[in-house]
Amino acid sequence: MTIENISANKSFGGWHKQYSHYSNSVNGTMRFAIYLPPQVAKGEKVPVLYWLSGLTCSDENFMQKAGAQRIAAELGIAIVAPDTSPRGEDVANDDGYDLGQGAGFYVNATQAPWNKHFQMYDYIVNELPELIEATFPVSQQRAISGHSMGGHGALMIALKNASRYSSVSAFSPITNPVNCPWGQKAFSAYLGNDKANWLEYDASVLMRNATEFVPARVDQGKGDNFLVEQLKPEALVAAAIESDYPLELNQHEGYDHSYYFIASFIEDHLRFHSEHFVK
Repeated sequence: MTIENISANKSFGGWHKQYSHYSNSVNGTMRFAIYLPPQVAKGEKVPVLYWLSGLTCSDENFMQKAGAQRIAAELGIAIVAPDTSPRGEDVANDDGYDLGQGAGFYVNATQAPWNKHFQMYDYIVNELPELIEATFPVSQQRAISGHSMGGHGALMIALKNASRYSSVSAFSPITNPVNCPWGQKAFSAYLGNDKANWLEYDASVLMRNATEFVPARVDQGKGDNFLVEQLKPEALVAAAIESDYPLELNQHEGYDHSYYFIASFIEDHLRFHSEHFVK
């Protein structure tokens, strides 16, 4: 598969690079960013953390705002940040920020017009890792993390693919999308009105029914203005109790939904994932 390098910036002895490529999954061009730590220049294959961003974001938000490169360089972890949806003039969109381009929700859409391009689940789980592992000096050890909509995606994907990931973490995730306005709007558009089809993409439902466990860490700011209506961490906690899932939930007084929160605790998340990679 041909990929095109868009930009390259040296950072903490490694390289942050952006690429675009044609995706068979989404039937169009996708962009992703990758941070390659300095260990790869020494011939080492490094594990990969896949980062899924939230509503309205692209591959750039996390890489520019989270401050993750310093710790990733120390720990020898590559970070891959894909875009949050397919984009382009021929890609369906919506006037709202919470549906369409920039709001793929990491599902495989079944409803027109979304199903032509919005196959983000297949892209994240299969196509993108295959491309990364075939192109860059990385191992097949994978972890996954994300924020808000991306936190939903990270938890949901890890719960559905326990053998593919050594750990999962999330900041301010949408934990129970079938029961919040963001999730209900997106799922009804992408998946149709049969709510039984929504359940396979809901982290709380999946965690409640889990039989394979991926170590999970969630951090939530208690000053988050989306906490009560959209994020509902109590649903995830209840699910973890029911299935005895190894979930670590950390709640932080005063922190909001922004990248100031993520930057404050990203080191803890990277060290969490590093502990679960096989040395």
